[in-house]
Amino acid sequence: VALDDPDVQALLKEVSVGDADESGIGEITSAAFVVREEGKLAAVAGYREWPGATAHMCILTAEAARGRGLAKRAAAAAVDHALTAGLLPQWRARPEASRRVASALGFRQLGAQLSFHLRPE
Repeated sequence: VALDDPDVQALLKEVSVGDADESGIGEITSAAFVVREEGKLAAVAGYREWPGATAHMCILTAEAARGRGLAKRAAAAAVDHALTAGLLPQWRARPEASRRVASALGFRQLGAQLSFHLRPE
């Protein structure tokens, strides 16, 4: 589905701002790959194309649907799409749950990222 799909937008509003920001779903350039339970959007995944033919993976699961493997299902579809497009998927996994999904899909940790927000004095 498209990022502007009403169900995707509703999920982005349903979760906390922190979870929505961490997921990166609002910035994907790919299609959104979704998993539904009883007709309701439970998980969404996609990627943002970065330089160097890189696909930066983005995943978000509804709070009530977490811990049941739905993120893995949505992410697997997005990873497959990226690979088919000739892109190299990368997963920035800070939260432990995200790390578990990445590991289950075969991603390996190759480094760490440290970010600072500098403010002018």
